[in-house]
Amino acid sequence: METIDLIKLRNYTRETGQPTHPELLDVRPLEHVNRIEIDEEHITIEFDEKTARFYNANEITRREWVYKYNDDPAFVKAIGQVIELARKHLKEMPDNVACPPGCAECCSGYEPFVSRADVQRIADHLKMSYEDVMRQYVVERRSADGYHVGWLRKVGDDIADQCVFLMGSRSGRYYCGIYPARPHDCRDFTPIGCEDVDTSLPRNAAHKIGPPFQPKRRSGRRNGKRL
Repeated sequence: METIDLIKLRNYTRETGQPTHPELLDVRPLEHVNRIEIDEEHITIEFDEKTARFYNANEITRREWVYKYNDDPAFVKAIGQVIELARKHLKEMPDNVACPPGCAECCSGYEPFVSRADVQRIADHLKMSYEDVMRQYVVERRSADGYHVGWLRKVGDDIADQCVFLMGSRSGRYYCGIYPARPHDCRDFTPIGCEDVDTSLPRNAAHKIGPPFQPKRRSGRRNGKRL
């Protein structure tokens, strides 16, 4: 443990009129940092977070250190280096800024939620009724606010199964069968930070798109295959 400078404590008492005693100081080590926030004058470090768990609630406590750094040349220099590093990385592009053609990993491990507008757009695209799309292609479950009405079905019951609208035979040849009418969840998806992207696929390969998805017909066939 570092030695406490008692002279500085006495000077602080003399300058501010506030009593200072070593026993009033928290001299436990600053470790297990949870969050650091820096503004133009202060640095705030939250650390040593602990959670007490009860049956019906959790009690979370943490320690916090706040320092007005702009009068401390060493701190100003250190934070300046952080800013310079941020400037350096600002224009660096991630490796997966765009999806490799035909990857579709997100079309297997993810269940996109759909709104009423999404379902209606898919229905119009497939020339079906809203009710038929809900019955055939949506697992119905309304959100608390009523915005989402469910999520798109898979071809099976496993969460890792493919989306019912995914077309193509394998990675690199997959494509969305209802791409112009895809749900807002799919439209808003970004590959940045995606950990499931198929890195074996080339980024500049030609990608051939096949025929669009065709809804189930009364003949018991879909997309040219017997159901």
